[in-house]
Order: sequence, then C-alpha cells, then structure tokens
Amino acid sequence: MLDKTQGGRKVRAAIVGSGNIGTDLMYKLRKNPNFEVVLLSGIDPASEGLARAREMGVGTSTDGAEAVFEDGNIDVVFEATSAYVHRANAPRYEAAGIFAIDLTPAKVGVPVVPTVNLAQHDTAPNVNLLSCAAQATVPIVHAVTSVVPVSYAEIVATVASKSIGPGTRDNIEEFTHTTSTALADVGGAAKGKSLIIVNPAEPSILMRNTIYCVTGPDVDIEAIRKSVEQRVAEVQKDVPGYRIVLEPFIRDDHVMIGVEVAGAGDFLPTYAGNLDIINAAAVAVAQRRLVGVKA
Repeated sequence: MLDKTQGGRKVRAAIVGSGNIGTDLMYKLRKNPNFEVVLLSGIDPASEGLARAREMGVGTSTDGAEAVFEDGNIDVVFEATSAYVHRANAPRYEAAGIFAIDLTPAKVGVPVVPTVNLAQHDTAPNVNLLSCAAQATVPIVHAVTSVVPVSYAEIVATVASKSIGPGTRDNIEEFTHTTSTALADVGGAAKGKSLIIVNPAEPSILMRNTIYCVTGPDVDIEAIRKSVEQRVAEVQKDVPGYRIVLEPFIRDDHVMIGVEVAGAGDFLPTYAGNLDIINAAAVAVAQRRLVGVKA
C-alpha cells in the first residue's frame, strides 16, 4: 500500500484506452492528490484524448498496453478498451505485478460495485467494474434485496449517444449481458435482465435508470425507501449528481425506482453521467487498494 499521508510517493497510474471513459478518468485522477497519471495509451494517433493528455503534460503512446510494460514502474493500470483486449492483457498485467482495474465488460477479475462489495475484495489482482449501467443500478437492487428477497430484477439504462464512443458501442451486447448477471451476482436478485438504450436526442439527455424488482405484494415499502435513500447517499459521496427521480413505490408484486446521473463535466458535459458513475468507482477501488482510503 502506498499511503501518501504517511510520506509515501504518489500512486503511478496508467490508463489504457484514450476514448471517452479513459479521457474522463484522466481528468478525475489528475484532481486526486494521491495519484500521478504517468501514461494515457491508445491506438489512434488522432485521438482527442491523447491530444488532451499531451496538453496536460501526461505521457502518451499509441502502443496500447505495450507502453505500460515498457514503463516498468506502474502501480495500477486502468483498462478502458474493449472486452477482448482486456482478456488478452489481464494475465500479462498479473504476471508483471500490476494491479488492474477493468472498465470493460470482460469479466476476468472479480466484479465490484464499491458501495456493495468493495471491502470484500481487497487483495484481488484484477477488479472488473462491469458497466456504467451496473454501477448505477446494482446499488439500488442491492438496497432492495437487503430488505426483501427479489426473485427478478430488470433495469433500463438510457444514455446520451454523444457520451459513448466506438469501444462502448462495439461492446453493447457484452455490456448488456454483464449488467444482467451483475444484478444477481452482486445485487442479490435471483435473476436479472438489463436493457441499455443509446438516445440520440438533442440536446443530449442525462443518464436515466429505471429499476424494477419483483418482491411479491407484501413488502415494507418504507423500509425499502429508507434502504434505497441510504445507498443513494453513499454513492453521492463520489458522484454528487446521482439522485433519485422516482421514489420507490410498489405496484402489484414489484417495486419500481428511478435514478438519474448528472456528470461533473470534467471531460464531456453533464449529460455524460455514465462516465462519472464508472470512473468514480475506478478511483474508489484504487484508493482503497493502493492508498488506504476506505470507500
């Protein structure tokens, strides 16, 4: 553990993937005094992310993960590429002793949603952050399953078209499947299903998420509301723009809840709350593991 508060050096961080997620993450890590972003590596020489990194004095490369291994002194790598790319790189990161935080739906490492299960995975060499939709909705599903059994959870996540790049578009099917399984594996539902909608509306909309949990008709809705509100407050510590827009209510045998995510505007405007929700999770994981800051 590298604890800056105890006189240790800053955590040397590399980001592989210079698209929207990787670029936004660069801005967020640069604001955190515990981290030094030493590298943003992609494969497209014309990438806007690489151009911005150069302007900020961050090292850049178009050699992808190879630049991480060439550096030889990286503490943590954040991979924001594609699932198939991370599946190839993950064993190499582990062999090199580099802690990997995966922002693709590769599902190589342990699945983590910080407010739900981060404390249980302090030693895993590879952590998978599932998807933006999972980071926004699994905390709510888990808040409900903490009160009452959920036989089925379904979520619909709607994101602005301008907020997602080609890597995310290429992985939509895998993101959807990964999110569906996370509702059960991490959220605690017996079964899960997810739908992800890419909305081209102008002006761009904020990220919206509708959560549907089958609980049976006899539930304590006030206990569910309290649990959900507490979980939202926990998420808001890292993502202030995360908020309830549809209070929990019961209809027949299911509970419905709506949450919205407004971004901080570090890279893209506030409509890109999907970037904030997953990148805040990435920073939370790195801080707990490498800096000793509990989420």
